[in-house]
Amino acid sequence: MNENQHSFRKFGLLSACGSFAALAILFALGCGGSNDPVDPPVTNGAWFEDVTEKVGLRFQHEAGPLPLDDHYFMPQLVGSGAAMLDMNNDGGVAIYLIQNGGPSGPKNVLFQRQADGTFKDISADSGLDVAGYGMGVAIGDANNDGLPDVLLTERGRIRLFLNLGNGKFRDVTQEAGLENTLWGTSAAFFDYDRDGWLDLVVVNYIQYDKEKTCPGLNGKPDYCGPQPFPGTSTKLFHNRGAATPGGVPRFEDVTHASGFDKATGPGLGVVCADFNGDGWPDVLISNDGKPNHLWINQKDGTFKEEAKTMNIAYDAFGKAMAGMGIAVGDLSGEGRLDVFMPHLDSETNTLWRQVARGKFRDDTLRMGVGASDWRATGFGTVFADFNHDGRLDLAIVNGGVQRAAKPNESCSDPFWKWYVQRNQLFINEGNNRFRDISPSDTAFCGTPLVGRGLLCGDFDGDGALDILVTAIAGPARMYKNVVPQRGHWLMVKAIDPSLGGRDAYGAEVTITAGGRRRLGLIHPAYSYLCSNDPRAHFGLGELDHVDSIDVTWPDGKKEVFASQKADQVVTLRKGTGKLP
Repeated sequence: MNENQHSFRKFGLLSACGSFAALAILFALGCGGSNDPVDPPVTNGAWFEDVTEKVGLRFQHEAGPLPLDDHYFMPQLVGSGAAMLDMNNDGGVAIYLIQNGGPSGPKNVLFQRQADGTFKDISADSGLDVAGYGMGVAIGDANNDGLPDVLLTERGRIRLFLNLGNGKFRDVTQEAGLENTLWGTSAAFFDYDRDGWLDLVVVNYIQYDKEKTCPGLNGKPDYCGPQPFPGTSTKLFHNRGAATPGGVPRFEDVTHASGFDKATGPGLGVVCADFNGDGWPDVLISNDGKPNHLWINQKDGTFKEEAKTMNIAYDAFGKAMAGMGIAVGDLSGEGRLDVFMPHLDSETNTLWRQVARGKFRDDTLRMGVGASDWRATGFGTVFADFNHDGRLDLAIVNGGVQRAAKPNESCSDPFWKWYVQRNQLFINEGNNRFRDISPSDTAFCGTPLVGRGLLCGDFDGDGALDILVTAIAGPARMYKNVVPQRGHWLMVKAIDPSLGGRDAYGAEVTITAGGRRRLGLIHPAYSYLCSNDPRAHFGLGELDHVDSIDVTWPDGKKEVFASQKADQVVTLRKGTGKLP
């Protein structure tokens, strides 16, 4: 390796299997176009404040017994996630946090935000206070009654909890016809056939053998990676409606009929959106050490895996990385979704720009996300406009998967101090460039942890996006957005009154403001094992209004809504706008 290659690898700019020639090709491609506002980004001061104790969110994640001798139970290294939901569809905020200590371990916890801004534990008798090897959670109104239901993924099963109202839920998994005996991770509700009923996709990881042992650093026992185990297929369940007593939805396993069993992989993250511009939702899956999958909707109930064709299966060097969570967003205002996936600390995180409909390009180096202040293994991740300047910023939650060469002595846990890492935060400076500002945000990025889930949403109703972090064998932490001199904002909730008034998952919301157009999505399933705020959020900088809002509804119909003042949550109802 020559001197230049050493320098690029030092700063995370060259993968172990890459070449300097490939790197030169990346720079030769140029930076592409830009559609940035004129406001300069605000960088002074911390962006987040840890308000966990202040709001009373007391949750300690349990991962089960620590390894004995050479027996390292891999599932405890993978979970767990969290969800934000409006249980009663009245604007309230609830937080659901998942445990991973096994069936006899501690139970999941449900918190409800109170009028004074604190969160109250309302788990008892909610029906959601269950225990298991919990992984991820998906939120969606499966029976179109206007109330969001809860889908829980675990190692060995999934569970669907029907929302009965007033903070009560009932396990209807068997009645609904849902079964998944594999190791489920991320999941998402989406309407793949556009019939008005939310279908379900469950990403599965590996066929794990707990008797297998794996060597780590210096040959010492450690957690296994996915390589020794066969992969599994993602499960797709078709929602056939709620015709059973009590409004229980009926699902049919269409994994084989849809084609999802034609490819396997150690799947971890999922996002459902229209990636090729044909108006039908597709399914993007991040695989751990194997090529990613992008299942393109064929509009007839089947899907075709086209990640290689669309250039998002591998990074620019043709290498399959350890894909964990997924962030998506329209970074340049061109109406196309770009994708970011974090990887292992021995690899480089990857940012793919969608340069044309259905064609991605690895722009990691060009956009600056490879030049980070420290290397880490990323899991939860989001694109969000935290400072309201009209550009999507980037947050990543990190945590190791193998024992480090040296422990982090700032961590008091004698076992997990070998795995803790710090989170990262990047500001979007415009002109297609990100800059790492992690060292200046000590609340979110200063404390090492074994981070996994990153939940994003407006938890306190001030219009700014806050974040919540889950950590293995650690407390969940809530961080309030305190960016100084934030710009104006707009939050869009899109609902379909004919479907119980539920959130219109899959709707594309495009605002026009100050001569710019920006795309947002109505969808909660992104990041890693989490279900986030489903509303579309836009930062507006100095603009005090948007000129118009275009909505493409999940069934393909389009409407235009009139100008709106900034700094408010706008609810758009299908059928009340004008035809374009």
